[in-house]
Amino acid sequence: MPLTRKAYRAALLHSIGDPAEVGIEASYEYFEDGLLVIENGLISAVGHAADLLPSLPADTEVVHYQDALITPGLIDTHIHLPQTGMVGAYGEQLLDWLNTYTFPCESQFADKAHAEHVADIFIKELLRNGTTTALVFASVHPKSVDAFFEAAQKLDLRMIAGKVMMDRNAPDYLTDTAQTSYADSKALIERWHGKGRLHYAVTPRFAPTSTPEQLTLAGQLLGEYPDLYLQTHISENTQEVEWVKELFPERSGYLDVYDHYKLLGERSVFAHGVHLCDDECPRLAQTGAAVAFCPTSNLFLGSGLFNLPMAEKHKLNVGLGTDVGGGTSFSLLQTLNEAYKVMQLQGVRLSPFKSLYLATLGGARALRLEDRIGTLQPGTDADFLVLDYNATPLLSYRLKQSKDIAETLFVLMTLGDDRVVLQTYAAGRLVHQR
Repeated sequence: MPLTRKAYRAALLHSIGDPAEVGIEASYEYFEDGLLVIENGLISAVGHAADLLPSLPADTEVVHYQDALITPGLIDTHIHLPQTGMVGAYGEQLLDWLNTYTFPCESQFADKAHAEHVADIFIKELLRNGTTTALVFASVHPKSVDAFFEAAQKLDLRMIAGKVMMDRNAPDYLTDTAQTSYADSKALIERWHGKGRLHYAVTPRFAPTSTPEQLTLAGQLLGEYPDLYLQTHISENTQEVEWVKELFPERSGYLDVYDHYKLLGERSVFAHGVHLCDDECPRLAQTGAAVAFCPTSNLFLGSGLFNLPMAEKHKLNVGLGTDVGGGTSFSLLQTLNEAYKVMQLQGVRLSPFKSLYLATLGGARALRLEDRIGTLQPGTDADFLVLDYNATPLLSYRLKQSKDIAETLFVLMTLGDDRVVLQTYAAGRLVHQR
């Protein structure tokens, strides 16, 4: 295969460590006039343009952006494909919201044509917002997973998804059985896991909608295929936490339910974790599991405020999730805007570099993909964004007052949304142009 090489010149910024561990100054690399060199879908070099330009072969095409910032592609560690059509649904908290809006909306995914239509809209929204990797809940229907992976594969995206497993406490039209959920998941794993840049996640919706038999079989799948993901929800809402205690009185707490059924591991991602107990954070960290912090959803559904400092204290991997449709935006920039406010309400200042980390390298670490995505390090996949400093008149004016990259980054996360994303690249290919 002939070598394809291309270079992109602009300001460059990426995370190289967690500010909570290495300090803010050592957590990022910034090149005011930087160059990103891509060869055959991988990053081959990153650095100062003045250093790298002389070494490029004469025939290398160099794309030069003015008033722009190149960052790694953003990583969404929790989002629901079937809830695209009900984002911004009024007036309920979690359990009533599921029954009133979510379950009826998800029932439509029994129809493959509907699933394909929504998968197309969903992936376009992700890319418009600069999200190049997402951990995705499909519906209970295997067709919904096929539709999503078919659409992702066409663009060679790195995506993770799974069929929801749900055999109780949901409408009859939306439940499977322990045995069918196992068989359907296994068939989807064989068809999709490891195909191109696609990965499969075993997906029990949450403890209340799975019987012990179903949770046992979910754990069995993880044992059969050691590099699978596990995604589910935990401790999002106080009512839900109480309900789990009623359903599993023999277990010591919500996390212990998942622990008992062998669902905790290095590729396990638990959405929300707003109401985790003192002993649950250390156990999650000990097993290498991660939590997806979903601020827009937690505020919209009135669920509570995620305690990021507690997670940091226990060295727990944390990624960022939009949680559409409980969350109200596909934009991880808007999600970080809300994350900042969630921390403010707890008397904590969320640094823009910690925010960048959560949306990129932190998400990659939560997914155990930091050797492939989440940074601009040479050898990783060329998933990156070009952000436009002049995306809106207000943003353009505001950034002219900016004193340094920290302020610029914070303003992008506060005023920015999909309009800021000029271009999105996946594996070196342009997959979105504003």
